[in-house]
Amino acid sequence: MKTEQFNLMINQHATALRAFAMKYTNDHDDAKDLVQDTMLKALKYCEQFEQGSNLQSWLFAIMKNTFINNFRRNSRKNALIYAPDAADFPLFMRGMASYPCEYKFVMQDIKKAISNIPTIYSTAFVRYFEGYKYYEIAEELNIPIGTVKTRIHEARRMLRLQLQTYRVSLN
Repeated sequence: MKTEQFNLMINQHATALRAFAMKYTNDHDDAKDLVQDTMLKALKYCEQFEQGSNLQSWLFAIMKNTFINNFRRNSRKNALIYAPDAADFPLFMRGMASYPCEYKFVMQDIKKAISNIPTIYSTAFVRYFEGYKYYEIAEELNIPIGTVKTRIHEARRMLRLQLQTYRVSLN
């Protein structure tokens, strides 16, 4: 099936998609964005649609998955940075909850440390902790997945060096 034909078929379901999106988002602008993202993904993966199956159900499944992925990504944006080899870091941060001023300084130091890392490393690192998957980062930066993993690893190493003060205070 040609992309133009598929686009016409998708557009026939636009009203139903908008109504379905409103149930997820409860906001007109967010619903429009979700519908647009859904349609773009449907066009991108149109070859995976099996003719004869229910197009609307397929579109709703794409929308649901897109909403869930966006929700996860957005909920991680403000999450603390966690390195697997620094298992004591979250414990340290939990103890900081009773000292809001100190917590603020720690977060400023973390942000400053990230800004000191070369952009080629920090971009991949920040995207990863915003909830993007390796393949999504690779597509966005137009680099192989292995390079994404290497850059994230190097960013962690650089952060570990810059934030050494906090590791020492834990011991």
